[in-house]
Amino acid sequence: MIASSPHLTSAGLALGRLLLASIFILEGWRKLRGYEAATAYMTRFGVPGALLPAVIALELGCGLMIAVGWRTRLAAAALAVFCVLAAFLFHTNVADRNQLLHFEKDLALAGGLLVLAIAGAGSWSIERGSPEHSGP
Repeated sequence: MIASSPHLTSAGLALGRLLLASIFILEGWRKLRGYEAATAYMTRFGVPGALLPAVIALELGCGLMIAVGWRTRLAAAALAVFCVLAAFLFHTNVADRNQLLHFEKDLALAGGLLVLAIAGAGSWSIERGSPEHSGP
């Protein structure tokens, strides 16, 4: 069993953190580099463009926190809420197959982030040994 091996559990949590974090780090960077396009996209859906700096900070900041395993539970919970909001703000046209896929992806990401918020970062993380850390 994978769960009975502390090394495999630690490796799995670390790899899972990196995979989850990568989409937020990349998307935050893309928004930063394509700031005007990102602002236009947000405003097209009625979301004030003035929120874009906070979105970029959330995606980059929480993405990096998860990647290195620092305050992982908090960062994962924040991004889970962000994903649910993104799904319901930007991808509600479920008649459009592409929008449905993005809606489902955002909800699936939120689910993975909730699992991470509960499981914690694991042993291969900066927070190992902190009160927030639990598990292998």
